[in-house]
Amino acid sequence: MADEFGKMGESLRAKTGKGLDDWVATARAAGIAGHMALVNHLKAAHGLGHGYANMIVHAANASSSLSQDGNALVEAAFDGTKAHWRPLYDRLTLLVQGFGEDVELAPKKGYVSLRRKKQFALLQPSTKDRFDIGLALKGEAPTSKLEPAGSWNAMVSHRVRIAADAEAGADVADWLKAAYDRAG
Repeated sequence: MADEFGKMGESLRAKTGKGLDDWVATARAAGIAGHMALVNHLKAAHGLGHGYANMIVHAANASSSLSQDGNALVEAAFDGTKAHWRPLYDRLTLLVQGFGEDVELAPKKGYVSLRRKKQFALLQPSTKDRFDIGLALKGEAPTSKLEPAGSWNAMVSHRVRIAADAEAGADVADWLKAAYDRAG
């Protein structure tokens, strides 16, 4: 399945003894139409957390961020002059997935939305010289690094501009965690 869900898939196997492909077969065999109906079934019948169940249903339906289109969107975002931003993206997505099983990566054209019950952040390789992190931290006071998003993206309240991977340190991790916590 999708490379960016490799760690989550490994965790799923460690927790349940079954890999993503096995769970996809289980989901498809249930014969339940509707995304949330199937998610709820997997949670109730198999004791899965929301994040795992959601990932399995997306994979079973070949939809959203687990679809081939989602992979293609991520690959396209880090193509050419933006390729050097991929390790930062990989590091940040692993960090965020460690916050809880309910994290969903939803690739869009040019960026990846980070969702829980709602979008709490986004990761965007904006230019060859800048990586932007959008955060839903409404009411948080801006700092020199945590600036208001303004008209940049209406789905987030703040933006952090990263000019080099070294700049995405503990403060960025703390802001991502705070945004995740608020989305719960």
